[in-house]
Amino acid sequence: MTPKIGISETNLKKSTQLLSVVLSDEMTLYVKTRKFHWNIVGNSFMELHKLLEAQYTEFEKIIDEVAERINKLGSKTIGTMKEFTNLTRLTEHENKYPLQKDMILELLNDNEMLIVEIRKDIDLCTNENHDAGTADLLTKILQQHETMAWVLRRYLS
Repeated sequence: MTPKIGISETNLKKSTQLLSVVLSDEMTLYVKTRKFHWNIVGNSFMELHKLLEAQYTEFEKIIDEVAERINKLGSKTIGTMKEFTNLTRLTEHENKYPLQKDMILELLNDNEMLIVEIRKDIDLCTNENHDAGTADLLTKILQQHETMAWVLRRYLS
C-alpha cells in the first residue's frame, strides 16, 4: 500500500532508490571498518581498536534508520551483499590489509566522499523529491560522517 504522506509515488520511488544507495554505502563502510577493527596493529592499537568499534557501532544505527526510512516510504529494503555491492559508491579492496595509517586514511577518504555525495542527495530530496523527512535523516547522517572524518583526520595530522 502506497503511503499517502504528501509525496508523489514517483518521488517516493526516487527517494527509496536514493536511500538504497545510501544504505549500500553505509553497509560497505561498516564492513570495511569492522575489517580494519579486526586487523589493526601497531602503536595505539587498543585506542584505534576501540575507536573503530565505536564507529562501526554508529554505522549499525545509521543502517537501521535508513532501512526503516525505506519501509516508511512504502518500499522493501534490500538486504543482500550482492545488492549492496551493486549499488555502493565506495570501493572495496579484497585481500588487502593496509598498515594502520593507510587504514585510517582509507576510512577518512571514504567518509569524506560520502559527505560530498550525501550533500548532493540532500539537495535531490529537498528540491526534486520534496521529501523533507529523508533530507532531514540524510542531514543527520552527514553530520555523523563529518564527526567521524574529523576524528580520523586528527590521527593523520
